[in-house]
Amino acid sequence: QVHVVDSGGGSVQAGGSLRLSCEASGFTDSMYCMGWYRQAPGREREGVAGSDGDGAATYYADSVKGRFTISRGKDKNTLVLQMNSLKPEDTAMYYCVAARGLYCTWDYMIEFGYSGQGTQVTVSS
Repeated sequence: QVHVVDSGGGSVQAGGSLRLSCEASGFTDSMYCMGWYRQAPGREREGVAGSDGDGAATYYADSVKGRFTISRGKDKNTLVLQMNSLKPEDTAMYYCVAARGLYCTWDYMIEFGYSGQGTQVTVSS
């Protein structure tokens, strides 16, 4: 059974930093994509940053490029999102998601993947 556990949210002032962590367990496949998406009240769900199935490539939403960095552990089952220069518009519930496959779209990951319980990030101005 697959489990995804995410953690690390909190409250910071604009310009501050936070680090989110995620661990996936129970996959029998060697290839699975991992990523972070966020959901804020009144706003559409947004894919933030992701890693392809073998961890070789990463991708970012335009809104976070240059500020957020994603890194996947050597064992491929952990994922860290380092968020710098945070803005009030980054305020949202952040979810880690993992899905079988090598190359995964956000729609595929969210529909067919396994999400964590979410961790709240609040950025005040």
